[in-house]
Amino acid sequence: MPPDPDVTSALQALSGGNRAALDELLPVIYDQLRAQAQRALQRERPDHTLSPTALVHEAYLKLVRLERVEWRDRAHFFGACANEMRRILVSYARTRKAGKRGAGADHVSLENAAVAAHSRPAELLALDEALVRLAEMDPRQVRIVECRFFAGMSVEETAEALGISPATVKRDWTTARA
Repeated sequence: MPPDPDVTSALQALSGGNRAALDELLPVIYDQLRAQAQRALQRERPDHTLSPTALVHEAYLKLVRLERVEWRDRAHFFGACANEMRRILVSYARTRKAGKRGAGADHVSLENAAVAAHSRPAELLALDEALVRLAEMDPRQVRIVECRFFAGMSVEETAEALGISPATVKRDWTTARA
């Protein structure tokens, strides 16, 4: 993501308690958030009840209500949005699985998760469980998976969002997929 001083200053004003910064922020970032949500939903089943617009609104409302977040910049905000979108989709998958009273989740690799998530929420839940276990060992690798897999960020965008080098992103991405 190219640096955007208007977005960064609006996010910093929001962190400082200026709620009027929301009015300035949303029109500038809305299209990019919607594209991020569209990418996340492309890996879901075709009859998903959430639209990209609804996913953006749910994630955005949760994030802007947070009182104690120090938004560093645009990349930090979009990384947090990717994480929140993941949580929302996992919550919807859990609800769907509970409604169907399905059996235990199958093992699913990260490479197969995008295909599996189209039709079976159980695989999305298995991926989430794997990420929870990975977070116990290496939280940074989980953030990289969220940025790369759920938000569709490039290696460079992920590096910027997490404040690490692109080489570290590549190395941790390879390890996380393994």
